[in-house]
Amino acid sequence: MRFYYFIFFLLLFSCTQNKKQKDNQSNTNIYYDKAWDFKDKKVTDSAVINFYKAKDLFLKKNDSVGAGKCLINIGIILTEKGDYFGAQETSLDATKYFNNKNPENYDNIRSNYNNLGIASYNLKDYENAIKFYDFAINYSGSDVDIQICLNNKAKALQDNKKYNEALIIYNDILNKRSKNNIEYARAITNLSKAKWLQNPSYNPIPEFRKALNLRLKEEDIWGQNSSYAHLSDYYIKNNKLDSALLYANKMYRVAKELKSPDDQIEALQKLIVSENSDQSKKYFQIYQKLYDSISISRSKAKNQFAIIRYDVEKIKAKNAENEFDILLRNIILTALSLSLIGGIFWYRKRKKRLQQEKELEVKNTQLKMSKKVHDVVANGIYQVMTKIENQEHFDKDEALDELEYVYEKSRDISYEKNEIKDIQPFDEKISALIASFKNDTVNTYIAGNGKSIWENLPASSKDEVYQIIRELLVNMKKHSQASTVAFKFEKLDNIINIQYTDNGIGISGDLIRKNGLTNTGTRIEAIQGKIIFETNIEKGLKIYISFPTS
Repeated sequence: MRFYYFIFFLLLFSCTQNKKQKDNQSNTNIYYDKAWDFKDKKVTDSAVINFYKAKDLFLKKNDSVGAGKCLINIGIILTEKGDYFGAQETSLDATKYFNNKNPENYDNIRSNYNNLGIASYNLKDYENAIKFYDFAINYSGSDVDIQICLNNKAKALQDNKKYNEALIIYNDILNKRSKNNIEYARAITNLSKAKWLQNPSYNPIPEFRKALNLRLKEEDIWGQNSSYAHLSDYYIKNNKLDSALLYANKMYRVAKELKSPDDQIEALQKLIVSENSDQSKKYFQIYQKLYDSISISRSKAKNQFAIIRYDVEKIKAKNAENEFDILLRNIILTALSLSLIGGIFWYRKRKKRLQQEKELEVKNTQLKMSKKVHDVVANGIYQVMTKIENQEHFDKDEALDELEYVYEKSRDISYEKNEIKDIQPFDEKISALIASFKNDTVNTYIAGNGKSIWENLPASSKDEVYQIIRELLVNMKKHSQASTVAFKFEKLDNIINIQYTDNGIGISGDLIRKNGLTNTGTRIEAIQGKIIFETNIEKGLKIYISFPTS
């Protein structure tokens, strides 16, 4: 079956399922309604922005399902635009907003896992695609939903060369034939394609033509595009170039009618192979121009969504600043109502400390803006939230200090001002960071973190090491489900070694870049170090990091 027809259908299915409850959500959230209006008009950047705004408003109203649905739709849009890593990260984030024991959430959960399967499939990560499709099947409530998810799984098995498993599913789908001729034609095509791939001597042409006739009768343009592609592929493989050229030309005509640049590119590739040298050169020039145009367009789209995500984080930082200002005023008013003199003393002491902190600003690091937002705003606020969550009795002044620290640094990003120098000993800072993630369900352990470990390490390297450790801890809390986390530090000659271990669910090698660790590799390179993820263990995760002190 034609791949892009397959993706189009799956995305349409995901969008349709997730749109069922649109009206109920829009009654309580104006941004959600706007987001769907923009999405229906294919103004995807505005749709994403409004989905992010709707998510924040849902969370303020304690509507976790509404927030999760916003993330599902953002993930689907990112998949449609080719930002598959961004789609995976967003869709994985969406899973935590739904109660998987509540049947009312099953449509949303299925749609989300379906999108994760599509994104993984596009990245050729077939094993995880199959896993996500299985999850989607578990939450499918109707025979039609199950059949669609099974077909998706079979396609991933087929492309992973597990033909026998794929054929079992395709045959089962055909035995439960739908009255829908479009779906029946799709199943015939998939089955015959799998048989041909498994056995090159098998002739799939009768089934291909049977499916094509059904699609012509039903005026299924996307299906016709798929049939022409498969017929041309077969004839090219068997060196029957006249027939291959006939169907390649038909595919190219239909692809232009569908305004599908990806299908046009594939049709041009077939024409280049099937045509004579003069015509082949002509088609190659068209192919090269179109390919470059698509690459530039998709690159711009990915950058556009990255900027949108940065703007959203910037707005959150501004909101955090406003909330901090309100909290600060309330505290001051409360203090004044209890004791005017004590309030004045506290204010002067705080003002003096802020002045002293500003005088300690001595360095100016120019990190990439998106990396700064992740480090300063997201991880900083997340760490404060973790402390508040894990401590039964927390110090409000300490919390205010840390929130203000995050606020000051986020404001510095906007104006590209110098960062504040930390005067706390680095070993104490590392110990405090790791300890802040300890709670009733997670124990943290540290070994070897002495002052001598960090001697002669430049300040810039210390900052990178601190951010790496914090990224590991944030990732652990979000994804690993670990109950024990341990760090071991040692120094041999001029090399510092860090070993991270947890007993969580672990992650496969292919998923390492999808779990919030995208910046870690860049940081390691910045300090001329190495990082090794040990994933082939019975349970949990081990990470080895080493880097020179100078």
